[in-house]
Amino acid sequence: MISVEGVTKRYGPIVAVDGATFEVDRGEVVGFLGPNGAGKTTTMRMLTGTLQPDEGEIRFDGTPIGDDLTAAKSRVGYLPEANPLYDDMLVCEFLEYVARLRGLDAAQTRAGIGRAVEETGLEDVFFRPINEISKGYRQRTGMAGAILHEPEILVLDEPTEGLDPNQRVEIRKLVNSLGTERTVILSTHVMQEVEAVCDRLLIISNGAIAADGTVAQLMDAARGVTRYTVEAEGQDVAETLHGLPGVTDHSSEPVDGRLRVHLEAAGDHELRPRIFRLATEHGWVLWELTRERASLEELFHELTMEPRPETDAQGAEQSPEKEEES
Repeated sequence: MISVEGVTKRYGPIVAVDGATFEVDRGEVVGFLGPNGAGKTTTMRMLTGTLQPDEGEIRFDGTPIGDDLTAAKSRVGYLPEANPLYDDMLVCEFLEYVARLRGLDAAQTRAGIGRAVEETGLEDVFFRPINEISKGYRQRTGMAGAILHEPEILVLDEPTEGLDPNQRVEIRKLVNSLGTERTVILSTHVMQEVEAVCDRLLIISNGAIAADGTVAQLMDAARGVTRYTVEAEGQDVAETLHGLPGVTDHSSEPVDGRLRVHLEAAGDHELRPRIFRLATEHGWVLWELTRERASLEELFHELTMEPRPETDAQGAEQSPEKEEES
């Protein structure tokens, strides 16, 4: 549905996005990750048509969005990180205002607001001033404004920023539900949200796409060492396990008369079936057998461990945004 082909965006001498290329299929929920200043917000603004690339092309269903920006923008709902709301408006007034900006007629406005309020759960605050509602409801109000024109694509930039843990869970559920009928691109620094919500990850570093795949695919590709924990009762447990192919290191500790062994193995060997067979052959009582995968935080750090200088990142990511917001 979305095709980004060799897209580059510069701010003066600073290259904010450098030849980004990726595709997003219809109905996918894609997590868009990267350190501050990596080019996330610039890329998302180009996807919404707010910014135009200096090089490359963005296509929706094969058609360059630059051919008709108005039509392309009508297919996209966007919740920016700042979530610009008018505090002196009621929630209902704000949504009516957004509908007018979208060019909806009276019937479309009523229907769109009704659907958006139901989807985002704003019934209890619909007639309240925005400056009196919680941060969680403010985010819901921003999302309602982003979806009331029934967009096919939803772009969410840090939708849970500044929320408490309970509010994060609620917004996460909301994103899950919104993603059932839309293509969603979600930027976030909260790794639990990525694992809970996203079908796929795009990781951007220094303006370029550093990784693209499901969480499991990226972790398998990035994992240099696989760790196993085996807890067993029997003879020569640690020594026997250390002899398995690919095992590079091990440590052990006694636990209530049993032995817990931690193994490190290189390569792509899957050792759990072998360990189970060893336990059967040696008559061990097997209490635990787990394979630890690398955390998403470790993967993120590995792929983005050389960020651009802070001053460059701010120049590329923040200055143009502040100009637009003002």
